[in-house]
Amino acid sequence: MSIWIRAAGNEDRLGVIEVIRTVFDEYRFTWEEEGYHADLYDLDSHYASLGHTFFVAEVSGRVVGTIALERFNKIEGGAGDLTLLNGFVRAVGCDCALERLYVHPEARKVGVGHALVQKVVAIAKSEGRTAMELWSDKRFVDAHRLYGRFGAKVVGDRICHDPDQSPEWGLVIPLDGS
Repeated sequence: MSIWIRAAGNEDRLGVIEVIRTVFDEYRFTWEEEGYHADLYDLDSHYASLGHTFFVAEVSGRVVGTIALERFNKIEGGAGDLTLLNGFVRAVGCDCALERLYVHPEARKVGVGHALVQKVVAIAKSEGRTAMELWSDKRFVDAHRLYGRFGAKVVGDRICHDPDQSPEWGLVIPLDGS
């Protein structure tokens, strides 16, 4: 199976929404088009125009996975600590984040998730980023194993700002070899 990963824009929103909504339905999460999921309906405004990149993975021309790389100034403080920033619990010492990793259930266990994470980690490293923050629902055990293969360590937990107030693990992937 050939997996093609590319930057996505508004023209990809239907495929992006289909993948993520399928996962939300699978886990019986609430879909909130005008709130928590608003970014998916206007990828250009929420990602590219802010200096971030949203990616899709395609197999045979069909979007089967998503991921985003958000870039920001380093969150100051002691590495491994958590802080409250703009109303959200964040991992200190990070200067980028992995967001919106979702793989359609029909495309799991064939390397799609690994390829997506590998892509954003490689880009972040090439840009000189030092640590990548990610937050993941505690039920996504397979994803946590995947993140661990990239060196991710749990640094804490929080309640997500999604409509279900889901408990999440906070993880950090070191990018500078530490």
